[in-house]
Amino acid sequence: MSTYFRSQIALPQDHGSWVFLLSPLIIGLFAGKTFSAASLALVIAALAAFLIRQPLAVAVKVYSGRRPASDLPAARFWMIVYGALALLSVAELVMLGKIYVLYLGIPAAPVFAWHLWLVSRREERRRAGVEILATGVLALAAPAAYWIGIGGYQPLGWILWILTWFQSAASIVHAYLRLEQREWKSIPDLETRFRAGARAIAYTVFNLIGALALGAFGVIPWLVGLPYLLQAVETLMGTLKPAIGVKPVAIGVRQLIVSAEFTVLFLLTWR
Repeated sequence: MSTYFRSQIALPQDHGSWVFLLSPLIIGLFAGKTFSAASLALVIAALAAFLIRQPLAVAVKVYSGRRPASDLPAARFWMIVYGALALLSVAELVMLGKIYVLYLGIPAAPVFAWHLWLVSRREERRRAGVEILATGVLALAAPAAYWIGIGGYQPLGWILWILTWFQSAASIVHAYLRLEQREWKSIPDLETRFRAGARAIAYTVFNLIGALALGAFGVIPWLVGLPYLLQAVETLMGTLKPAIGVKPVAIGVRQLIVSAEFTVLFLLTWR
């Protein structure tokens, strides 16, 4: 049995990626207010689709010579498990009349194929653009959960998608800034620090202004700007205090904590 039950094949090894699915999913479920059998089916389908990426990537690495053939049986086993869960959950959504949310999964196919192609070429690391696109796909869990909760389509679901996706994108850009900083030999002057952090700051400030504007026009609760203020402050602090010599794991853990705080604050302010 140990041949199959191997966490490095069954579960994603980039642990911080969990938040890019769970945060939009939780926000969508909370905004929808009602948790039903269809909501549960959506959660299982989303998790299965998210988890199958790891064994598929392992299988691609085996066929491209990056991993030993001994990893293939476990990869196949978990692809079957996650694939079966996804198909059963999708079938449940169809039976419950929620076919419309399944269309949200269509953009996942080309993005996922692109990721696997990069894996086959050993070029998947440090691809911010691919990661941002991938979080956009994962953030579609927010409108899906919201529409199921309220029992039908409402344009506000797309606003939730944009809000959660842009937060994830800003988080990724911030993480890349911190990874760049850890290679610095000493703390540079203020101008250099702000030049390096310009993109990350631009992302978080844009998100903050956007959330405040939507609140001002009554599209969303105006207090929802607070979690985006939290993220903007975190990026500003990260720009001023570089992560020189900090281990990547520590950077990832802090990002995970901040994203969790963002999600909780979002839920508290979404009234």
